[in-house]
Amino acid sequence: MISIDPNALPGRENYKFLSGSIIPRPVAFVTTQSSEGILNAAPFSYFNIITDEPPMISVSVQRLNGEMKDTSRNAVEKGEFVVHISDESYIDQINNTAKPLSSNESEVEDSGLTPVNSIKVSVQGVKEANIRLECVLERAIELGGTDGNPSCDLLIGRVVYYHIREDLYKKGRINAAGLKPVSRLAGSTYAKLGETFELTRPV
Repeated sequence: MISIDPNALPGRENYKFLSGSIIPRPVAFVTTQSSEGILNAAPFSYFNIITDEPPMISVSVQRLNGEMKDTSRNAVEKGEFVVHISDESYIDQINNTAKPLSSNESEVEDSGLTPVNSIKVSVQGVKEANIRLECVLERAIELGGTDGNPSCDLLIGRVVYYHIREDLYKKGRINAAGLKPVSRLAGSTYAKLGETFELTRPV
């Protein structure tokens, strides 16, 4: 067993250790709208559930040289965003949205995705997603880095509306095999659902 002090690791080694260890990670595909009305989109694998009463999720958006990314800035300014569950059917288009575009360019348009109106928020989602979650911003928390220069923005979203492809939802359960979710591993490596198994919790 190798034991390592994180403070002793150089450069991006902490990122490599964490992203290679905490796997697989679900990928949130997030759309936001800028103050100029541009529909932005980007994928994030620092993503999970926080609570179900009320339904809340978290998305951590890393900063670039201390600067907020479009997703964080738009979510904070507008107070709304839409999270889509990444799946095999449109993963190439999702990956394309990670391309570095200027703030006045739409990754949705650039990737050939189809905007679709939401019900309870003003931010549009994308039609290609088989599950999307309309969210209002519950809280944005600056974390990491140094005083006055955080390394990320933790977005806490309260889900106000669900959308799911009809055949994937039956008796309150989601058909994971039919959804074909995609998860992030390390670097450029991703994973499909693969083999599943069940464990009964002890009572």
